[in-house]
Amino acid sequence: MSQPDPAWLDRMYNNRALVADHALYFARWAESSQAVRKRVPCQLDIPYGNRAGEMLDVFPADGFGAASGARGRGGAPVLVFIHGGYWRSLDKADHSFVAPAFTQAGACVVVPNYALCPAVTIPHITLQMVAALAWTWRHIAHYGGDPSRITVVGHSAGGHLAAMLMACDWKAFARDLPADLLKNALSISGLYDLEPMRHTPFLKDSLKLTAEQVRKASPALLPAPSRGSLYSVAGADESAEFLRQNVLIQQAWGADAVPVCESHLGRNHFSILEALTEPSQRLHQLALQLLARTGR
Repeated sequence: MSQPDPAWLDRMYNNRALVADHALYFARWAESSQAVRKRVPCQLDIPYGNRAGEMLDVFPADGFGAASGARGRGGAPVLVFIHGGYWRSLDKADHSFVAPAFTQAGACVVVPNYALCPAVTIPHITLQMVAALAWTWRHIAHYGGDPSRITVVGHSAGGHLAAMLMACDWKAFARDLPADLLKNALSISGLYDLEPMRHTPFLKDSLKLTAEQVRKASPALLPAPSRGSLYSVAGADESAEFLRQNVLIQQAWGADAVPVCESHLGRNHFSILEALTEPSQRLHQLALQLLARTGR
């Protein structure tokens, strides 16, 4: 079968070209995130490993450490947010704005960084996120979080990584980790078949994907997870390929593993992430639903 036209792939996957005011989103995220780090209690740049990019930020749930004794109680559900940027750009510091909507709802929020392509490969980044989740399970109780109540939320490339974490064999990574370390995940505008990115002109030189890496790091090509749920959501105004990718993971893993697969009206690739932080929006409510399910 012939490969899709390169120009078509660029049109389908270049979200910055598709959204004319994308720069305004990035500027708003960065400004809001800087303000959040100044006003919200947080611990920044905590190492979860020894390699480049392996640091994370923790935003404890509201009330943690107060005179009421929140530190002693612990038990807050944990939301780990993984940023996007096609595995080659952006930073955790651009996404602190996600935290307050969930810390105010009683969750502890963890925002990890990862090394960027082309310095590393997508499989390498995936293993970095595995290490970040292992760190979270081992240490989050110190910040008032419950290690048995971890949910991952990821946007775009982060959505891909969230799905990959659902497929992780935690015992194979480290014997002290529970098999059900990750309870649920929410993938926003996620990518589940990496083959198109191997041929997309504006991406292929930085991602340097091989056919073997596509097979190993495409969630849609992996067996469905035996436990937990993945919710897959995209903006209805995204490209046909992002909408196809959104549906693909439910087709590949089945409705038992992916019970929610939705496209939200009036949202593009960037505004869909902002909906995550708006309590009135369905996307925010889906995230809270997953956090609540970890307590069952």
